[in-house]
Amino acid sequence: MSFLQDASFFTMGMWSIGAGALGAAGLALLLANTDVFLSKPRKAELEYLEDIDLKTLGKESRTFKAKELWEKNGAVIMAVRRPGCFLCRAEAADLSSLKPKLDELGVPLYAVVKEQVKAEVTDFQPYFKGEIFLDEKKKFYGPERRKMMFMGLIRLGVWYNSFRAWIGGFSGNLEGEGFILGGVFVIGPGKQGVLLEHREKEFGDKVNPLSVLEAVKKIKPQTPASGKS
Repeated sequence: MSFLQDASFFTMGMWSIGAGALGAAGLALLLANTDVFLSKPRKAELEYLEDIDLKTLGKESRTFKAKELWEKNGAVIMAVRRPGCFLCRAEAADLSSLKPKLDELGVPLYAVVKEQVKAEVTDFQPYFKGEIFLDEKKKFYGPERRKMMFMGLIRLGVWYNSFRAWIGGFSGNLEGEGFILGGVFVIGPGKQGVLLEHREKEFGDKVNPLSVLEAVKKIKPQTPASGKS
């Protein structure tokens, strides 16, 4: 009789442990799909962005200050998380769909990448209709770099974003660093400042193209300095 009681007690204990483990796993999954554990981005000041060193990607590379990109006409700039990522390619295509309107408004479209691996930038170019530059020090991904590691695999938003990109016909590869999150900026000319700053909170968290256009329409043309007679 005592043996049966001990076996029953053992079984109840195992069920309790199993239920507790399932509850803990469920809670962890729930929390992983909120923003509780996501690092909060710190907004980039114009002065910080202006001083970033960028490099051209041609045979004769040139280093210049990032402010050259928006100094005269403003600019839309995509900080690409990873050129080979099919989610980044989908966002690049979305931004590129705005190119005719941006051209009409006189605002250029650019992208920066954090590294140049094999032919990744060249393979990315068909999805992005603007010039691409190298940000070796990853400053456009700061001031505080944010990363998403394996949590991305259990976030429902990432799975939804992946399904949406896959349905859209986008594909990619696993080349290069892809944990440091990217973003999109709309910056006005001169000292007008940052008009839109979208930071990825998870893989495939795309900027709304309509928000980009709304920000671009706020750009004020630079008034030419009048010379003294």
